[in-house]
Parts: sequence; C-alpha cells; structure tokens
Amino acid sequence: MDIPKNTHTLIIGAGLTGLSTAHYLRKAGIEFTVLEKDSRPGGVIQTCKENGFIYEKGPNTGVIGSESIVELFEDLKEHCELETASKKVKKRYILKDGKWAALPTGLISGIKTPLFTLKDKFRLLAEPFRKRGTNPHETLAELVKRRMGKSFLEYAIDPFILGVYAGNPEVLVPKYALPKLYNLEQNYGSFIGGAVKKRFEKKSDLEKKVTREVFSAKGGLSNFVNALYKSGGEENFIIEAKDITILPDSSNYKISFTLDGKPNEIFTENVITTIGSYELPALLPFINKEKMKEITELQYAKVTAVTLGFKKWTGIPLDGFGGLIPSKEQRDILGVLFLSSLFIDRAPEGGALFTVFLGGSRNVHIADLPDDKIYAIVKNEIQNLLEISNFNPDIFKINRYKHAIPQYEASSAIRYAAINETEQQYPGLKIGGNIRDGIGMADRAKQGKMLAEQIINSKS
Repeated sequence: MDIPKNTHTLIIGAGLTGLSTAHYLRKAGIEFTVLEKDSRPGGVIQTCKENGFIYEKGPNTGVIGSESIVELFEDLKEHCELETASKKVKKRYILKDGKWAALPTGLISGIKTPLFTLKDKFRLLAEPFRKRGTNPHETLAELVKRRMGKSFLEYAIDPFILGVYAGNPEVLVPKYALPKLYNLEQNYGSFIGGAVKKRFEKKSDLEKKVTREVFSAKGGLSNFVNALYKSGGEENFIIEAKDITILPDSSNYKISFTLDGKPNEIFTENVITTIGSYELPALLPFINKEKMKEITELQYAKVTAVTLGFKKWTGIPLDGFGGLIPSKEQRDILGVLFLSSLFIDRAPEGGALFTVFLGGSRNVHIADLPDDKIYAIVKNEIQNLLEISNFNPDIFKINRYKHAIPQYEASSAIRYAAINETEQQYPGLKIGGNIRDGIGMADRAKQGKMLAEQIINSKS
C-alpha cells in the first residue's frame, strides 16, 4: 500500500479493539490508518483447520455481553455469521472430590447440589438483606464470603475466575474485574435482588439482544476478525510495521516505524494505542517514567492451552459446556472446554474437540513446563477426568501465552488515574486495549466503539 504522510487518526494494533475502532471510524467517514506489527490482523485470534478439526489458537469463545458486539455481528452479517453455543449443552460442570457436578440452574438443583454446604445454602436466602460493601477495593474473595459464604467462593466463583481470568479471587477486585457484579450490590443492594430488578427494567431493542450467550463465528473466530478487517478497509492497514515509536510534534504526533527494513513516518492529530501494557514504554518514550510505571503496573496470567482432538470419542458423554476445576481440588489443569459440543463441525462426526487450560496466576510453574511434561499432565488428567482408557489423540497442539490475561487488581485504580492524567496532558492520545475496561471480546468491541466515538465527537 501507499503509506500516507498524514492521517487524521492512527491506531496502533489490529487486534479486536483496533479492528472494532477502525470499523466504527470508517462507518463515520473518519480518515485513519492502522499499524500492526504482526503479519496478519486479529491479534491472538486465529482459527486453524486440520485433520477434520476446526480449532482456535487464541480465545475459543466470547459472551454476548455488550451492545457493541451485537452491532458488529449485525453490521458484518453478509461476511460473517454469529454462532451461539448449542442449547443442548447448557450444563457447566465443576469438579468436587474428583467427580463432576453441574452448577445449579434453579431452586431444586440448588437445593440438591453437592457443591455448596447446607449452611451456605441457607445463608444465600439472606443475601438480599445484607448491607452493601463500603470498600471499593475489596477483593472478590472477601465480597463473596461476605455475601454468599465460603463454599460458594470455593466451588462457584473460584472456578469461574479460573475459567475467565486464570486468576485468583483473593487479589482480583470486582470494581475493575467484574464491574457488573460490583454494581449489582452498589446500585441494588444485593446480587439476587439486583438481578431480579434488572429483569423488569425497560430495555431497548438492542439491549434485549445482549443475551449473555456464549458465541463464536460459524467456521471459527478468524472469520469474525477477517470480516472486521474488510469492513475497516484493507487499504487503511499497514501490516508488519516494526519498531513503532510515537513522539509529540507541534500540535500533532509523529509516528516512526520500519516496513520491510525501511524507515517511515506518519503525522497524525490523534493516536489510539490498543496494545499490551508491557509494550507501551517503547511505544510512548515521551511519557514521564514514573507515570508510565503507574500505567504499566499490571500483572498478566501466563496460560498454556492444549487443543485436543479425537476422531472417535469413547469417554464420558459430552453434554455440557465443559468442566472447571476449583483450586481446592489441587489438580494440574484449570479446566477443559467441550468445543465440539458447543459449536457445529468442529470435529469429525463421532469425534470430539477440547481445549485444556494449564497455568494461570497461581500455577505459573506448570505453564512453563516443557512440551513432554505438558503432554504427560494432559494425558493423566484427561484419562482420569473424562474416562478414556486409550489416550491416542488425533490432534495435540500446545499454545503458550506469556501475557494471556491481565489481572485487574487494586492497582487498577492507580492505572486508570494515570491513563486519564496522561490523556489530558497529551490531547489526541487515547490509551486503550485490555489494560482497562474488561478482557472479553464484548468488552473489546465496546471499548473500540467508545474510542471511535471520542474521535468522532472531537471532530464535530
């Protein structure tokens, strides 16, 4: 492509946040350019097809949790089809004492479940009448024990957090990590009461489509990001841009980078960053070192994900979403997704496709093990937990993520404040990405729209 000398807005990073921002800017007719260091757009999202299986190298699923993710799929419907998880596999299994138990979905199953103690089941009845918390930096563990009881923490929230954040509820802060949960208590006084009241609140047609269903794209998530890439205009993207540096220049910003080993410069009024915190110091060298330290004070969970495929499945019935493993069970894996049960055509007929997760913030040593050790762990755990006698997978792929998932701890308050101060000091600079505003695909789409609207509103 021809590299422009000037552009109205420059986006750093063509992951889901950058692609979403580009989509909304193009809809509004705003001139922009995207710089991406890798050889393709999409970030860690990448679908692979092999040996009759369709699997993901990055995120496996998303949740329809924002209006923006709904809008994106509606805008892209001619090029990409939303696929929601099969209604037949709504069960979510939790391991307790070495056996799978389904999370309760109603009153009767809640009474019968072995996951929670009788004391905590009765304690839950009083949850709507407990006082609101007053500490905005209360950890998730403290919040759940205060409102629901220890067994709910150990066999519902802990495995849920392992599945979403690969994190530790003892350090994650709901105000930042789970703001919707935090706001239920703050705005309505309780989780249960808030959830009931919200059901009866008037919603727009778009809000009604935020169903919280698990989703992918038909044929894999690469189809989603490729459709976004096209909607943003491929001519607006510069791929494999290396050594990117941003510097203020009069009332604009000068972006320097190399392409095919040759130096280039672009001048722009607005810069949006969507990359990880660990990449920001080199990208923004003009920011005060102490302020940059506050922005980048962020821990990441390290995760190793194993794709596991069998052309003929002989283990337990795969009648659920997957299984999560509480920390208390002291196993070597965090959980397993039953992907071929969730979405169509992910494995040959009669076969099965799984993703097995290892590591996380409390088991970093496992994520770092060599391939042969990872294989041995997965073999041992899957044979035991999914009851197969002959472990001979047709697909076994290991993917390692050093910076898999940012952990929204108490330091998030300092990070958010530092970002706001920096953006005020340097008009036209927007610092986005999953260092703030949530980690899920719906969060990334929502932030992308928000960033685009800030640029659009500043021009009008």
